[in-house]
Amino acid sequence: SGHSLEARVNAENPDRNFMPCPGVIQEIHIPGGNGIRVDTAVYCGYRVPQNYDSMIAKVIVHGKDRNDSITKMKSALAEFVIVGIDTNIDFLLKILDNDRFIKNEYDTSFITKEFGI
Repeated sequence: SGHSLEARVNAENPDRNFMPCPGVIQEIHIPGGNGIRVDTAVYCGYRVPQNYDSMIAKVIVHGKDRNDSITKMKSALAEFVIVGIDTNIDFLLKILDNDRFIKNEYDTSFITKEFGI
């Protein structure tokens, strides 16, 4: 019972049309805690190659309801630190702060409508 959310952390720059951002991860801190799971294989010194799937981690949270899951995801993503490459973490946090997302009022055109991308 409860509610789960998954966020995919990508090595990309949302401000540059989600352009891939290869490079070396110089520092990384992976969040943890009750109801937070992170699936990844990256580490400090890992080189994100040019020809790759841009996903570098999945963050999965579980809470008692949707609002609790959103709160946990915001906390986990705010704690997630990756230095050396661009990621979409700040963009994911904007989504989690969006009123339509919070109210569960979105569809496949959400990103375009809400963020003009």
